Amino acid sequence: MSSKAGYHGVVLSVDLSTGKSQKIPIPPEDFDNFVGGQGLGIKILWDRLKRPGVDALSPENPLLFMPGPFSGLPVPSSSRTCVVTKSPITAPRKSDHSHASTVTYSNMGGFFGPEIRFAGYDGIVITGKAPALSYLVIDDAKVEIRDAGKFKGMRTDAFDRAILEELGDRKFKTVYIGPAGENLVPYSSILHTAGRAAGRGGSGCVMGSKNLKAIAVRGTGQPGVADHAGFLSALEKARKVLNGSAYAKSWAEQGTARGIVGNSKAGTESVRNYREGTFSEAEKIGGEAARRDVWVRDIACYCCPLACKKSGMTRGKYGGVVHDGPEYETGVMLGSNLLISDMAGLLKAITTIDDLGLDQISTGNVIGFLMEAYERGMISRSFLDGIDLKWGSVDATLAMIEKIAAKEGVGALAAEGVRALAWQIGKGSEKFAIHVKGLELAAHNIQANPPRGLSYATASRGACHMSGDSAAMQNRRAMLDSTGMCFFPTFEPALEEPMLSLLSAITGRTFDKAEFEKTGERIFNLEKMFNYREGFRREDDRLPDRFFEDAFTVGPKKGAVLDRDLFETTLTEYYRERGWDPKTSSPEKVKLKELGLDGLSS
Repeated sequence: MSSKAGYHGVVLSVDLSTGKSQKIPIPPEDFDNFVGGQGLGIKILWDRLKRPGVDALSPENPLLFMPGPFSGLPVPSSSRTCVVTKSPITAPRKSDHSHASTVTYSNMGGFFGPEIRFAGYDGIVITGKAPALSYLVIDDAKVEIRDAGKFKGMRTDAFDRAILEELGDRKFKTVYIGPAGENLVPYSSILHTAGRAAGRGGSGCVMGSKNLKAIAVRGTGQPGVADHAGFLSALEKARKVLNGSAYAKSWAEQGTARGIVGNSKAGTESVRNYREGTFSEAEKIGGEAARRDVWVRDIACYCCPLACKKSGMTRGKYGGVVHDGPEYETGVMLGSNLLISDMAGLLKAITTIDDLGLDQISTGNVIGFLMEAYERGMISRSFLDGIDLKWGSVDATLAMIEKIAAKEGVGALAAEGVRALAWQIGKGSEKFAIHVKGLELAAHNIQANPPRGLSYATASRGACHMSGDSAAMQNRRAMLDSTGMCFFPTFEPALEEPMLSLLSAITGRTFDKAEFEKTGERIFNLEKMFNYREGFRREDDRLPDRFFEDAFTVGPKKGAVLDRDLFETTLTEYYRERGWDPKTSSPEKVKLKELGLDGLSS
């Protein structure tokens, strides 16, 4: 059986500088070793960027849209597209390379990844820079770059409708940036269907640096499978598992918003710029409140029975249509973290951030940092351009969001992230600038959750809550993000066996649990090789001082704080388990040989 079974065997490579496109064959061994999605994306990035220190905003930096082998097939919950590139926001503490930064990957659901596969590709690789703002149209084998000048500055909600009207066919699936991406805000995002986002790591900024407003894809083909009978058998088992899963049904009820109240009660939520882990008014913005007062529709991604995306309507001063939310991350970062408990106001902030094309997590983190600096008297109201940025203020939050996206006034500095703000403000503010490697932390506090601290410290893209709280979990999740399957249904343990059977039937290669996890380990180690080549060392796997110095003062975990010595011991043990040098964090040669990575040039 050919190792290309289950794949088209090519990616579409588009050079915006020359306007040329071509199908690039992928070596069969790369499918075997890196699968697709995140894994194949990092392998292509490694091959394309042969030297460290390439400016993330240079035409040379590739921007990759990578579905996995599950994408485009009727596999439940397999809609995901992994956007892979070099990050414009991260940086090591010291490096020989002026533009050193991490790999970044951001995963979004919806319909775009399957459409790439319908069009006959296993991914899209964008390089170069268009001479003017443009958008890319991929209609099966036909590829065209069109002028997007009339869409300049358009917000994502309006653009989502305008581009489909111009294309004249709603079968096109689109991704695009908002004003923040056009303005090169380092934590700008890429949007799809107005409410799904590749948010983390600044992929929207990279897209904006290429003068690329949007990509539209329409396909009429279908990916194949190696073992059709085996595929149908495994598919039936997977569907049966999810249809009978109480856990899967809970996603349809409240989506990720069900965690807003639960994590607050557990003392693991990001509250008041991570100063606390419990928000006394979490019930006002949680899943039950949203189900009662806001949501009117449950929306699913391609072939997904979970339908965790929600939409609805709010009324009053901040009223309007709600495309999505609150989700856990958005509800906490713009709610609990800022002490906002006005549901309509919270949803207005979430909607505005998506409309402008910003990362919800980094934006909420940045505003929380500024609120604390303002409260402490480290910055004045004039520093904030007259905005009275107090805890709980919806109006001040909305004003700051607009300034960040426009890079206007204080927004120009805030757009650079909390690390840049702390450098500018000084006065000890770096102790509560909550980032790792320059990427802001997400909505999970860690004073009472040390394993999540390990995830933030060692994740390849900077502070990432999704990477995994252990080496084994990181390997598994890297592999999941390479298949095209969503992470959420995999909380159901009974799905593991049919998932492995599906992957084996599609690709023609036998995947048991050990092989699945070893492939994930290979992917994670290649990401580490990329970062190490850029200059990242153990000293960069560092958590903010707040988590070791500021114990919680309220809630069930009152008094919780991380032990610095214990964390360093845990980090050393993690490196040893990984087969990395505990002093530098460099992958050891024996580990690279074991994973078949020793032959890659550095």
